[in-house]
Amino acid sequence: MSSAATVPKIEQAILQKLIAIRTRLTTLKQDRSTYLKSSDVNTVYEQTIDEVRKINHIREDPSLHDEQNRVDVVLDDVFQLLSLSFLTVGVRSAPATYASLTTVKRLLDHLKESRVYSNNDLAPIEDRLNEIKDIIERDVVSESPEIIQLIRAKISVCETELKELQDSLAVVSQELLPTLQKLVSIRRQIVSIGSRAKFSISELKALQEELRNIENSRVDGNFLSPDGNIPDGQNVLNGLLEDCHNVLNDFIAREDLVAPSLHPIYEQLTEMKNQLDNLMLTHKWTLRETDLYNYQQKLAAIDDMRVNGVFVDDNGNTPEGQAILLYLLRRCYALIYRLLVSSEPVSEALIPIQNQLSTVRKCLMEVKRMGGLSSARELYPYQMKLASIDNLRMDGKFMIGNHIPEGQGLLNALLAECFDLCHELRVEMDENDQE
Repeated sequence: MSSAATVPKIEQAILQKLIAIRTRLTTLKQDRSTYLKSSDVNTVYEQTIDEVRKINHIREDPSLHDEQNRVDVVLDDVFQLLSLSFLTVGVRSAPATYASLTTVKRLLDHLKESRVYSNNDLAPIEDRLNEIKDIIERDVVSESPEIIQLIRAKISVCETELKELQDSLAVVSQELLPTLQKLVSIRRQIVSIGSRAKFSISELKALQEELRNIENSRVDGNFLSPDGNIPDGQNVLNGLLEDCHNVLNDFIAREDLVAPSLHPIYEQLTEMKNQLDNLMLTHKWTLRETDLYNYQQKLAAIDDMRVNGVFVDDNGNTPEGQAILLYLLRRCYALIYRLLVSSEPVSEALIPIQNQLSTVRKCLMEVKRMGGLSSARELYPYQMKLASIDNLRMDGKFMIGNHIPEGQGLLNALLAECFDLCHELRVEMDENDQE
């Protein structure tokens, strides 16, 4: 890729404009004094599309078809921020899928590199790609052709790599797929335990025993089907079994699992993983999707430090601890992917109301599950809370100032469901009293 100094003169004005757009999005992302508004994001989005049109026009020249320079790097940053901003304001349109596709591509790269995966890993990714394709088809008329073309190109790259991974598993017979999934699970548990600052060897010994049981189930080194035949895929399973033993024995034999030269990377990845784990627990209350941009950038920077797939020291050597660092890196990507997928089509401005309604609904469902009400008084706190939320609406809409945030349909449906649950509980109680 060309350096900034080699950006063609004709594209330098575009580069400066994109840098200004990126700065604007970063400022919006960092401003916690107010909610992000869809109107602000749409304004920046239209400015970005204008610059994309200019780039496409310039690169219609056959000699520039393969041009890649800093303009493309900054443009990718802008689309990442735009995508996360759309998610933050509750818009689930074509440009909002960009960040998710970027993370899917990273996940597929790491699955392919690790060669430790099963259909259980690939199926959710395939489903997600199909969801994004449905969004593209829905928006193909209303959205700009530039973004449709861009997203379709990213989908195509992901689908090609996904097909390669699926084909690699096609050589494994159906009878052996449960064993394959078990070995994949054990491999990940081993590295998960080994990645902790402190762990008990007994945990690894238990996994070692599981591996021995799987190994002893073979006959003459082959995994057999229930009818005694030798199914296809023996090399895949035996290779994975050996890999599990090797990683496990390394962890048991060594106390200092990560070389000192890799400790700074280890500490960064451990801290990010812990932060992302916490977000998985609290994201409904604390996550602004644009916050994920910083994690994506840091992970990409660490990922790009590898040479031929491994982390090296200043002397070009390959220090101990590669498996742990790669596990942490891949785990962080997986957590970001799950946070993106679990993001709901509700603006951050309405998230507090959604959380309150979700809590009320959960409580009412629990009351119903436990046998209903014993007196009408038990229902009063829920009714009062729902009434206070209902009174927040103006003409049936939840307003923030003069702004109507995204997510009205979801919140109104949730409010209606809570009122219905209250009514059902009251009717059940009256029927029980009559009986």
